[in-house]
Amino acid sequence: MTPRFVLGRIGFYTLIAVLLAFFTVPLLWLVTAPFTSDPTYEVRMPDFTWENFQAVVEHPYALPSLWNSLVLSVGTALLVVVLAALAAYALSRVRLPGRDALLYALLLLSSIVTGTAAMVPLFQLAVELNLIDSQLGLILILSGGLLPAAIFMLKDFVDSTPQSYEESARVFGASPLQIVRHVVVPLVRPGLATIAVWAVANVWGNFLMPYLLLSDVEKQPAAVITYTLYTEGGQANLRMLSTFGLLYSVPVVLMYLFVSKKYGFRFHGGIKR
Repeated sequence: MTPRFVLGRIGFYTLIAVLLAFFTVPLLWLVTAPFTSDPTYEVRMPDFTWENFQAVVEHPYALPSLWNSLVLSVGTALLVVVLAALAAYALSRVRLPGRDALLYALLLLSSIVTGTAAMVPLFQLAVELNLIDSQLGLILILSGGLLPAAIFMLKDFVDSTPQSYEESARVFGASPLQIVRHVVVPLVRPGLATIAVWAVANVWGNFLMPYLLLSDVEKQPAAVITYTLYTEGGQANLRMLSTFGLLYSVPVVLMYLFVSKKYGFRFHGGIKR
């Protein structure tokens, strides 16, 4: 091996080590700080105390905010999955003029006109429809923002499913909705799981829209409540932030592991013809 090759390998592994440390150290702090009686910004061995968790339990809005996040995330994911499945099936099976152009236009516009860019008109629309301080209104707005990308991803799964199965079901008198429910959905189940996890992750970490549309602190999700876990002087309450951050991360990680083990994550779907 030449010295140039050896130096290149050393530089490569050094870069990998630096990147691993960059991502690993914050995770180590998140895992150890909640079990430390007096956490700092340093990663150190915890003394395995449960006082921090007791403080989070006694907080009037911490645990309820996790429930609010669950309601918003699951509600949005269900709405997005159902509507995206129906729309993707229709766009896949019905031959419409300019179908692909329409789909790409929706995806492009949803990427350019994000929730932040449409913040003012969305807020005005919520006011006109009396959806301010309504979790249902927030679910509808978040679902609308996620639907174009969800339809685009799910359409590939539907395109890859053989139409002969649907034709056989149609011969036996199945209606279009029955075909979608009993034939198409089982075949594209990995895609539905991927869309569901993607939707939950987007809503779970969303701060801006809940902060604008939910003024009642009892309805606000964990992403907004985290903003309040500071002292009166503006300093971060590391005991509360670290413990609440760990509890805030666990549901999404468990959901990801469960869905990944059962279905796997793919952005192409169907079965081999």
